[in-house]
Amino acid sequence: MATYDYHAIKAKLKGSITALITPMTKDGAVDYPRLGELIDWQIEQGTDALVAVGTTGESATLSMSEHCAVIEFFVKYVGGRVPVIAGTGANNTAEAIELTTHAKKVGADCALLVVPYYNKPSQEGIYQHYKTIAEAVDVPQMLYNVPGRTVVDMTEDTVARLMTIPNIVAIKDATGDLVRGKSLIERVGDNMVVLSGDDPTAVELVRLGGKGNISVTSNVAPKAMGQIFKLALDGKFDEANAINDTIKHLHTDLFCEASPQPTKYALYKMGKIDKGIRLPLVWLSEQSQAIIDKALIKAQLINTETNP
Repeated sequence: MATYDYHAIKAKLKGSITALITPMTKDGAVDYPRLGELIDWQIEQGTDALVAVGTTGESATLSMSEHCAVIEFFVKYVGGRVPVIAGTGANNTAEAIELTTHAKKVGADCALLVVPYYNKPSQEGIYQHYKTIAEAVDVPQMLYNVPGRTVVDMTEDTVARLMTIPNIVAIKDATGDLVRGKSLIERVGDNMVVLSGDDPTAVELVRLGGKGNISVTSNVAPKAMGQIFKLALDGKFDEANAINDTIKHLHTDLFCEASPQPTKYALYKMGKIDKGIRLPLVWLSEQSQAIIDKALIKAQLINTETNP
């Protein structure tokens, strides 16, 4: 069984963290060879940590067995080169415990648990959900607040209640609200690492005291994103923003349709993955393909002749 130093894992949860897509073959099967290639590329390009099977990894369309298998593959393939954060959230507390237990068993460094979606729980329900998982599985855990996806918004008061639980070590704040972010950072202090989950506002959240960014953009621009957050954490915000200015259009263009549809198309266009995605998500429309082609050219990630 894995054992954890919560202080040490907090220190590792920083910088540019990629919420990696799950590559698939044309028939929708998980493409493990391509996944391995993506992991190697991400680490070589300077990514500080990787998220396995988060929202961008199509967690909602993988079966339980696939979900567990992908997490295990990540941990074994990464081999300790960077921290692996396993997406183990669910709107069923028992299911989240099962996934989190598996993540601990295979050696993930941290579990990422989204606020329960669809059920529309109260703040007490959210608190009890996270408390129950934390007490059931002794593994570092990260809260994940993304009201745009879950409909329910976890309040600062609920986070403050949860931050006293030792193995709840971090929060991914994907609200994009810097006023809230500043207040949250001040309130949790050293009890919890605050990471952005919103590419457009992530550098500013680091300026306010955040420790990094769990990113969609870094799927396609890992080198630039790695440089940006290394500089930001060193307090070199002018230099960080200068690089960010060259790719900041990606932060919005990669959401021209439901994520990860644009990101998968971008990586396909870059020759990194096959043309695979699962229903109810579909391959990017031709209209949106033109947006992503233009965005990739502008970011110098492909040239006009690139055509997988």
